[in-house]
Amino acid sequence: MIDYAIIGAGIGGCSAAALLKAAGEEVVLIEKEPYVGGCASTFTHKKHRYNTGATTICGYRDGGAVKSLFDRAGVIPELIPVDPAMVVIHKNKTIRRFRDVELFLEEIDRAYSHPKHRMFWELVRSVSETFYETKGYYYSNRSLWDKILSLKSHAPLLRKFWPYLHANAQSFIENIYGELSAEYLDFLNAQVLIVTQTTLKECNFLTAALALGYTFDANHYAMGGMGRVCESLISNLPDVRLGHEVHSIHKIKDGFHINTSRGSLQARSLIMGTSHFESSRWFDEEAIKGYYRRYQKLNNHQSAFVLYMTVASKTPFSHHYQLISDNIIPNTLSKALFVSFSDPADTHIASEGHYSVTASIHTDARWWKDISPGEYRRKKHELHTLLEQWICDTLSLPRDSIVESFAATPKTFGRYLNRTQLGGIAMSRTNILPFLPSNDTPIERFYQVGDTSYAAQGWPGVAMGAMNLMRLLNE
Repeated sequence: MIDYAIIGAGIGGCSAAALLKAAGEEVVLIEKEPYVGGCASTFTHKKHRYNTGATTICGYRDGGAVKSLFDRAGVIPELIPVDPAMVVIHKNKTIRRFRDVELFLEEIDRAYSHPKHRMFWELVRSVSETFYETKGYYYSNRSLWDKILSLKSHAPLLRKFWPYLHANAQSFIENIYGELSAEYLDFLNAQVLIVTQTTLKECNFLTAALALGYTFDANHYAMGGMGRVCESLISNLPDVRLGHEVHSIHKIKDGFHINTSRGSLQARSLIMGTSHFESSRWFDEEAIKGYYRRYQKLNNHQSAFVLYMTVASKTPFSHHYQLISDNIIPNTLSKALFVSFSDPADTHIASEGHYSVTASIHTDARWWKDISPGEYRRKKHELHTLLEQWICDTLSLPRDSIVESFAATPKTFGRYLNRTQLGGIAMSRTNILPFLPSNDTPIERFYQVGDTSYAAQGWPGVAMGAMNLMRLLNE
């Protein structure tokens, strides 16, 4: 019987596997696809390569959770710094999100002139830096007593950030600026939505500050694609079972029995690197199904529509753009499109003289479900065409430079990733820590990692969750 089995080789599964292996534990990593990464994978389509969803790594720096994770795994990923972290194009304005606050203030003042910009953005940077410098807190859900003890460890955070934790983000910002212009509010909301899966009206100021401040942190481009970063994390792991689709999992006396498309195995402990909202399908034990039901109310069904393109061009492009429209795009939840270009020197993901492009926008998974095949194809084609034209018009990209172009809907992600809700739990004011899932559970030897468990979304949040899991396992 294996000590630890991990289901799902996304960022969470790969991180947990790497940390367990570094700690000397016996672990097997199981993934249904022939490659690792999940939402951060890199795949091949018609001989061209693309990043599935995630396209940037934030927080890879000394003292940060992401670098600490790789250091403990004994791995150095092949990354190049990205500055500005992204270029925002809003109507006729271009705002480069530089890491240096002074450079960014020049950009923001030129686009949306206001005397309070320095006060606000220096506060955002200060809150972000102070938050990530705070250490020692953890979170457990094993029992009520364990939860209370772990919540006490957050006391330093509460003392430092209490004024921001209970303040509505939009109201707090309006108190600084006065009334916000519609354009500037769109600019802020577009960036908050990327990180938090919610808006200024729905989150507290601490959450908004962390979202707006991520461009002041270290941002990197992954050479060879995001999937290669996940591959590097588990490069020391001897037992990675790709192409093993899980059919069922049963709780047994001494652990778990896992049936896959290519055989079965038993493990003393089980770590799910899958979404809380779509994992109960593999279990028949009422205790585990009940555990997952407890968190279904956190499922906002938010997902993504993603456009993939291969472009032949020698024009220099930034790594990341955010395009902001005046109105919400039809069949989406957003006015903003996030567009990522591969690095010109990265010939692993795109041949010389070509770019691999991943462009994503928020949508509701329910809008793509239970409709006729004809209606599905029509909606997909219309949104695909609209987004492609928007990119071409905004970035002066000739249509005839597009070598390949196709799109993915929430149904596509359900088929390949076993999940339609993407981005994790929305970080709204009502979704607060005592009511969120941790990396441990009340079920013995049953654990969870990934963007729907503690601490949050993205590489920093998932890395913090994997480190939190290791602390809980070592108690």
